[in-house]
Amino acid sequence: MSREAEQKRVNEVIKEITKKEEKLYTKGSGLKDTIINLRENFWDDVTVNLEELDDIIETQASIKQQAELLIEREQVHGNIDKELKKLKRLKDSPYFGRIDFREKPDDEPEYIYIGTASMMDQEQENFLIYDWRAPISSLYYDYAPGSAQYKTVDDTITGEITLKRQFIIRDGKIKSVFDTGLTIGDQLLQEALGDNASTSMKSIVATIQKEQNKIIRNERSNLLIVQGVAGSGKTSAVLQRIAYLLYRFRNELNAANLLLFSPNPLFSSYIANVLPELGEENISQSTFYDFLKNRISNDITIESPFAQMEYTLTATNRPEFGARLANMTYKSSLEYKSLLDQYIEDLGHEGIHFRNITLHQETLISKEQISEYFYSIDKEISLPNRMESVARWLLQTLRKVQQEEKNKDWIIEKVELLDKDDYLEAYHALQRDDGDETVQEEDFLRKEVVKRQFAPIKKRIKRYAFVNILASYRELFRTWEPLERPDDWEEIRSLTAASLSKKLLTWEEAAPYLYFKERLLGASNDRSVRHLFIDEAQDYSAFQFAFIRHLFPYTRMTLLGDVNQAIYAYSADENPLIPDSLEQNHERIILNKSYRSTKQIVEFTQKFAPHNTSIEPFERDGDKPQVIKPAYNSNITETLIKDIKQLRQKGHETIALICKTAKESSELFQTLKDKVSIREITEQTYTFEKGLLILPVYLAKGIEFDAVIIPDASQENYGQESDRGLFYTACTRAMHDLHVVTPGKPCKFVNEAKQETFEITNI
Repeated sequence: MSREAEQKRVNEVIKEITKKEEKLYTKGSGLKDTIINLRENFWDDVTVNLEELDDIIETQASIKQQAELLIEREQVHGNIDKELKKLKRLKDSPYFGRIDFREKPDDEPEYIYIGTASMMDQEQENFLIYDWRAPISSLYYDYAPGSAQYKTVDDTITGEITLKRQFIIRDGKIKSVFDTGLTIGDQLLQEALGDNASTSMKSIVATIQKEQNKIIRNERSNLLIVQGVAGSGKTSAVLQRIAYLLYRFRNELNAANLLLFSPNPLFSSYIANVLPELGEENISQSTFYDFLKNRISNDITIESPFAQMEYTLTATNRPEFGARLANMTYKSSLEYKSLLDQYIEDLGHEGIHFRNITLHQETLISKEQISEYFYSIDKEISLPNRMESVARWLLQTLRKVQQEEKNKDWIIEKVELLDKDDYLEAYHALQRDDGDETVQEEDFLRKEVVKRQFAPIKKRIKRYAFVNILASYRELFRTWEPLERPDDWEEIRSLTAASLSKKLLTWEEAAPYLYFKERLLGASNDRSVRHLFIDEAQDYSAFQFAFIRHLFPYTRMTLLGDVNQAIYAYSADENPLIPDSLEQNHERIILNKSYRSTKQIVEFTQKFAPHNTSIEPFERDGDKPQVIKPAYNSNITETLIKDIKQLRQKGHETIALICKTAKESSELFQTLKDKVSIREITEQTYTFEKGLLILPVYLAKGIEFDAVIIPDASQENYGQESDRGLFYTACTRAMHDLHVVTPGKPCKFVNEAKQETFEITNI
């Protein structure tokens, strides 16, 4: 089929789309009027009669019927709106691929056009477009012309691909069309990758590679591990995986059943458009920090992972720094989990701290009574079940106390403070009592006051607030003597006790503390989460992984990351992305090809990648990275401003100055803000915008920029071996241009790069 014939087909498909749109607009408009009318006349169409019990039941049924009618109409209208959005997307670019497939040698090949969503003809008989997630569409991603097969729900279909064709269609016009082999063609990728960086991640369904397709369509593994080099498309692939799972299991899964842990709030904003682009709802997203924070008491402060990182980079001269590093290493390990399990086991026999149950500063049930009752329960029963028994006992005991309190003098003072509505309610209650003179107004009001006074106490008991988790945890570092301890235990003990006394949890302490709380009170895990996705998994500690598995024991997980970008103190060689022994039914997929950066940037950075990983660059040419040495006596600020100007002249819309620390970033921002239009990215930044940005490297995780400037790549700034992951991560954020400014001696990582992979420039 010629290009003209292909364009003719595009035109015909767009006509079909237009017809479908017109029908839906007509139907939707009528429905909208119906919904408005139902809302405006809701109570006019409901029979309301509350005189007799039968009348009340009839009224409730009438309200329910009218509400269900309204909900049904609104759902249909919502589906129409969703379908219209899908058609709008297809109208611009109906499809991106075509395969001709025949099952038997004598058959005529079937033309299969693949796009972001399925669409049938007016008769609903033939597919004009197949959804990229449909089983047959996997042929496009996995095979070159020749023998091929795909799996359906029930069978495996074999046959032959006689043609594989790709399109670039914009505004309904074919810009490019070309036939290709196995790999999704370089021409399509060149266009996708040659553009400027966007403020949001885009769908990659038109350019999914075979290895990425394995990630997307994996249905077998309980644990899918994706080790992908910087720019390999692992995050994009996992977002398409989410869309695939929602499509493939649409009768079993919805967006509420999936959860994504992202590295920072800015990244959450950056990827927010991908699933809606594919016609799916966004799933729940959270940083692991927010996840922990929402489950730990509000009166406890938690250090963020970024604050921890800033501390390790800027506090090396503090006297407690060595002890803090030891604390980070130990509290991030499975060794500490074993010690914590030992302590929890001991608490089953003695040592849990409880709180008094009080009312108006008077103790109703003492913590000693609670402790005595708790430890009288059979030790073979689990701690959470024993806590549940204590809560029931407390509520029963409180009911007796409540009866006693009702007759005390302080109650009458509270009765006098009630408003007139309370007295009116008491009057009606007495009227409904059919003249029973034993029920007096004062007695009714006393009961009401006591009930209100005791309600918050009962609520706290149901939340197990009678257990002093913090005090119980603190005893681990005050009086408890472990059987085995690390060499630095006394320093760790002293440092932790000091933090806990201030109600402060360091980042390395947060997951262990919540694990401790869950072991005592029972897990608060959400059983509705069927799939968990963890991005930048290399930055999670061994303890954090174990805790996540404790919280989600039956949840399928997809972990993605890059050991080369492990930047936290505990993510060292002994803690790779994920140990092989963690899960039996797991699969590991390696992505070694980098698509983000130009070939020249990849060749420069791969020589100082932390793990000597073999990185294959995509064949997209650009300028060599520049190592900029400020001219003699030149002001570094002037150098940066000149460099920014040059990059803007090249047409770059998003330029990032990536600093090692937030301290460096903030100081440089203050210097530059009056000289150039610049935006500072901090831990509290939730939206990604184009322009000139300045940020610390650990907030740049997962994001890409047209050009990156590293303002201080000197040996003084990046002089430690532990800085390797930071420097590599900063450099690999660049898509088109990378400029490394070296006031003073360049850092050793620059010197490790091959001389021919970069240019030295004086500005």
